[in-house]
Amino acid sequence: MEQQLSLHLKKFNEKVKTMNQTNAKELVLTPTEARNIHSDLFSLLTKIHDLTNLEQESTKPTTVDFDGGGF
Repeated sequence: MEQQLSLHLKKFNEKVKTMNQTNAKELVLTPTEARNIHSDLFSLLTKIHDLTNLEQESTKPTTVDFDGGGF
């Protein structure tokens, strides 16, 4: 899964791993890092939303009425 993450999210993941390994109490991000992570997360959430809606639309039953026409 990590191979599919953006560069910004990979860097964030590495920072969190380092924080956990060193038992640090804080994680500091620059404003640019925070903006990039926010942008990537919002992009992922949008994709998830779109895929969920697409899946729901494709699973709706299709109704077909056969009335015999002009017979």
